[in-house]
Amino acid sequence: MLAIGAALCGAALFQALGVPAGPLVGSTVAVTGLAAAGFSPKVPASLRNLGFTAIGVTLGAGVTTHFLSDVLRFPLSLLALSGTMIAVMLISSTVLKRFFAASSGTAVLATSPGALSYSLSLAADHPAAKIDIPFVMVLQSLRLLIITIVLPPLVATIETGTGGRGTALAHHTLDFPVSIALIAVAAAGGYLFDRMRVPAAFLLAGVTISGFVHGVGWLDGRPSSILTFIGFSLAGAVIGARFASVTRTQLRDLFIAGLVVTSIALILSGLASYLVGRLLELPFGMVWVSFAPGGVEGMSAMALSLGYDPAYVATHHIFRLLLLLAILPLFVRGSGKPPAKTLP
Repeated sequence: MLAIGAALCGAALFQALGVPAGPLVGSTVAVTGLAAAGFSPKVPASLRNLGFTAIGVTLGAGVTTHFLSDVLRFPLSLLALSGTMIAVMLISSTVLKRFFAASSGTAVLATSPGALSYSLSLAADHPAAKIDIPFVMVLQSLRLLIITIVLPPLVATIETGTGGRGTALAHHTLDFPVSIALIAVAAAGGYLFDRMRVPAAFLLAGVTISGFVHGVGWLDGRPSSILTFIGFSLAGAVIGARFASVTRTQLRDLFIAGLVVTSIALILSGLASYLVGRLLELPFGMVWVSFAPGGVEGMSAMALSLGYDPAYVATHHIFRLLLLLAILPLFVRGSGKPPAKTLP
């Protein structure tokens, strides 16, 4: 419970200070600090799953009866997202192979923008690729940590400077009992998705079930504010707790590699987002948060907490996950040649 307490305190403090995406950033910083101090913060699987379910339900609440017509507005944006993802993976993996002695398979999975559990399962299924699992986990965790802490204030600063702003979420909230019931049903769906080995199972179940009941008009409104606050806090705790298993030697050796590939990813996704925002007259920050290569759950939480259009955000993050499921096996299959020397 140490991680949960620290996460809630950090979330409350950052929210009170007015930090963009305060609950998510504050909980991440607090729990990462615990890990750095030598503690072993852990988030129980049941609470982790409930947190991501709450975020998924909140995302799904942005779906309206006009959702399909909304999606038809995004084909160019989805095409740009696809190109950006592939460019980030190709360039970043090339940098890791050339300058940090990573094998091809390790470099590909270390630069995959999300779906870490799926990446690790691919590593187990492709032993010929000689995947360095600690390398993948450390770089994935570093990228998510850096993006979670840096991107919200950066986006808020840019949006303020350009006069842009996100599309505010509906202020109407569901009654607390209705919110609990919806999250409970979505959690049951997440359990089924998880048994089917669907990545980000609880988040996707929340989006699917909440999106359906809102899309057909049965419900109108996002879950209770306290539940979304807890969901963001738990998501940040999960991100921070990843560093409990990372040794200081691993962190020291791979920090520069993580910083370099994260910078590449942010720059490429930022440039693509700027072009898409200008072309489609969308808020730059909303596009960047939807394109940025963090984990699906973490980036979804960030986009929601910054107040961006849930229909746009949900469409892009689900599409990104589906695209990863399709292309990662192809990348890994083509990397089964003898690896270069990897870092310890």
